[in-house]
Amino acid sequence: MGRILHVDSIAVIGLGAMGRPIAHNLVKAGHEVVVWNRSDRPADELVAAGARRAASVAEAMHSPVVFSMLSDDRAVAETFLDSGVLTQTPGGTIHVNLATVSAGLARRADAAHAEHGVAYLAAPVFGRVPVAEAGALNILAAGKDGLIDRVQPFFDVIGSRTWRLGDRPEQANIVKILGNYLIACAIQSMGEAVGLAEGAGVDAGQFVELLTSTLFPGPVYTGYGSMIAERRYQPAGFTTVLGRKDLHLALDAATDQDTPLPIGELLRAIFDQAIADGRGADDWAVIAEQQPR
Repeated sequence: MGRILHVDSIAVIGLGAMGRPIAHNLVKAGHEVVVWNRSDRPADELVAAGARRAASVAEAMHSPVVFSMLSDDRAVAETFLDSGVLTQTPGGTIHVNLATVSAGLARRADAAHAEHGVAYLAAPVFGRVPVAEAGALNILAAGKDGLIDRVQPFFDVIGSRTWRLGDRPEQANIVKILGNYLIACAIQSMGEAVGLAEGAGVDAGQFVELLTSTLFPGPVYTGYGSMIAERRYQPAGFTTVLGRKDLHLALDAATDQDTPLPIGELLRAIFDQAIADGRGADDWAVIAEQQPR
């Protein structure tokens, strides 16, 4: 297959909960979008909206810019690093990895892409599915000079702000991992506080409303606080299984830098217990239920 030459052409690999709205927004913005997904149905929806289906990852990688949104280190490694696909990718292609992956995987991916003349940029995002649908993600970008500028027009479609965090891809992934770690810490502390307030006979909903209207405004405390007060963990915006994965990424990064995360060790036990109790598919706010009531 010949390489796509359109300057506004982009491929999106991985059409899960986040990849799908990202691809939709790029189509709506008038870009020529090539899509690939392991299962057919999400790709069918994008094709109906105006995208073009790639028959393989290798074909999708013939686009000048490629966004990928896969689930974890293993999926990224299997799809791009261990499959031989980079040997078939034209030099100068820019691969933008939007996934939350480890710093170690980011370093490995950067080196593997460079070996084949393919540019690699890390750009994990803050924002749940509704934020992705609104094109209002916060994009955490890091990579070699000039790459962010070249893909910024696409970032402007899917996000409200691009945060430029350094010239090494793992810097963006570390920031994303730490952001998710702090969310887990907030959920844990809110669960403890709500449990204690309820034990004293205070209405949990009013307690959360008070805190989020005064001391702790913002989407994390407001959103997760109301879920905890209402014990509402379905549908899951971000599952407990995924939360544990990201927590382990933070703990691994802490080990690499010989920096202890004592709250993280407590959270490891809480996540493991929640999953053992069958709550792995619930929203990760369910870890609040591990607190004594």
